Amino acid sequence: MALEMSCNRIDSLINTGGFSNWKRALDSFREHEASLGHKASVLAWKNYKASLIEGSVVEKMNVAQIGDIVDRREYLRRIVAVTSFLGKQGISFRGHEEAESSGNQGNFLELMKLLEQFDPFLQSYKPPSNATYLCPSSQNEMIECCAEEITTCIVDEVKKSKMFAVMADEARDGHVEQLAVCVRYVTAKGTVKEHFIELSSLNSFNAESITDAIERVLKSKGLNDVLCVAQTYDGASVMKGEVGGVQARFREKHPEAVYVHCYAHELNLVLCHTCRAVPEADDFFETLGNVYSFFSASMVNHQAFHDTQKQLGLENSEFVQLSKTRWECQLNSVKQFGLLSKLSRFSSVYMLVMFKSLLSATEGLHKYLQKESVDLAQATLYKDAVLETLTLMRSSEETAEQLYKETKVICESNNISEILSGPRRKQRRMDDYAVDSTLGTRAPCDTGNQLKHHLLYPCLDRMISELSNRFSGVGEKLMKGIQACNPAADDFLSEESLNLIAAHYKIQLCKEEILVAKQFLAKKKKEGAVSDMASAYKLLDPDMFPTLSLVFQAALTIPVSSSSCERSFSALRRLHTWLRRTMGQSIVLNYYFFINFFKLSRWQWQQWHRWHQR
Repeated sequence: MALEMSCNRIDSLINTGGFSNWKRALDSFREHEASLGHKASVLAWKNYKASLIEGSVVEKMNVAQIGDIVDRREYLRRIVAVTSFLGKQGISFRGHEEAESSGNQGNFLELMKLLEQFDPFLQSYKPPSNATYLCPSSQNEMIECCAEEITTCIVDEVKKSKMFAVMADEARDGHVEQLAVCVRYVTAKGTVKEHFIELSSLNSFNAESITDAIERVLKSKGLNDVLCVAQTYDGASVMKGEVGGVQARFREKHPEAVYVHCYAHELNLVLCHTCRAVPEADDFFETLGNVYSFFSASMVNHQAFHDTQKQLGLENSEFVQLSKTRWECQLNSVKQFGLLSKLSRFSSVYMLVMFKSLLSATEGLHKYLQKESVDLAQATLYKDAVLETLTLMRSSEETAEQLYKETKVICESNNISEILSGPRRKQRRMDDYAVDSTLGTRAPCDTGNQLKHHLLYPCLDRMISELSNRFSGVGEKLMKGIQACNPAADDFLSEESLNLIAAHYKIQLCKEEILVAKQFLAKKKKEGAVSDMASAYKLLDPDMFPTLSLVFQAALTIPVSSSSCERSFSALRRLHTWLRRTMGQSIVLNYYFFINFFKLSRWQWQQWHRWHQR
């Protein structure tokens, strides 16, 4: 009340018309100086000046709060760093016993302890008891956040590209059928990418459930409205069926999504059927498998194998277990088995030399089909080149003579007789898919000429037949349009051919763009800047070639194989160790993203830097 009266007194003093008598003015000044209002104002003024130097209480509280936030972020950065390190290296987080009394609390906690020994911040900072982020649930949440961050980045790139292709493959993990779903797309910079996006459990293995699982994954990622240009699966009937198969059901909702039978699976079937058609070849690889078992089952035999290599002055090598789906392993086994020269039959050594030659002809194609950057046009050209090579080997007598000479040299150096085996068993039924000869009792092989007719030519004929009848791709018309996007093709940038693929994806291709692109890319081709479809696409600026660049993008987006799905299962096998089986399916799935993506430091630092700036 006194302060209010004093303030009113000040107001009345200010509102007067002034002083005509200086003495009265001085009296009023002294009266005002002694008032509570003046004293309160002076105190407020002094506090204000002090706050400018030392800061106000509110500001001090804000500074303390900001400092606490900074400290928590610094602490969280170390948690994130440990999480990303363990994920990138594929190391388990948990320990068998994580109690404080335990001598080993698991990789995550032990790594945090290790950092604390050399990090002054961790030594001085004591986080709140409810925000240590060290418990199992916090670890799982951190893994989930990392997985969501990476998934978001992938989905954003797919949406920016405005088209993608889906790849799927199924495998059994324990007692659960798992469906790996991957996407393929082309970035704004022209880089082809294939990424795993989800692993879905299947309740039943039929076309309807698999299709629903794929659709559910795409919808959950927000990709169901993005143009899907292709779908790639293996050759199982449930996947490729033209009426009720997965590819047919998927095209009901995505009519532009052409089906591509995985080229890597196709090539594998070529070699599998070749061995099945020639009994000697089938027996030969069975023998190689038995030799692997003999040396790997016993430490004594295995050591004797290495000792023999040292005595012979050979490079130390290991036998590779044969795989019906990885024929490069067969080639490695053939190479290594040839070093030992343990087979006593001339025909067996001949098959060593023969299959080394035949599998070497397909090895490059095997490796190329597993690359992410492979495009359908170039893969078809490479397949045709392999087919022409095998055809040339079949028509050339020089090939058979060279194989026989190499076999004879090996046998002579290892004292193996050229006397061949006796009559072979009678074939009871015809081989399916391709028939090369009638049934009957097969004559024994006793010379190089008979080895050629009974081993080399049947294998070559079957391989040529299989390669000619497989690799159907996406249909003749669409394939012709895709080939027109390949600089190595004879009809590169043919308007008629390009319109075939443009019509399928409803792209209104501009004729003038093609004419300008022909002149532009012809100059770049002379300069060596255009070597394949991807390099040509990178030169087609979307502003300059809006429709033609879309055609090239669609051609590049079509997958050739589902190798990315196979790689996801390989990573899953590495994940499901004894220490991780307690983490649960969802955590294991999220953890997979580290294995698959954090090997790429570009992803790691770019995304974490953005996260840290929040």
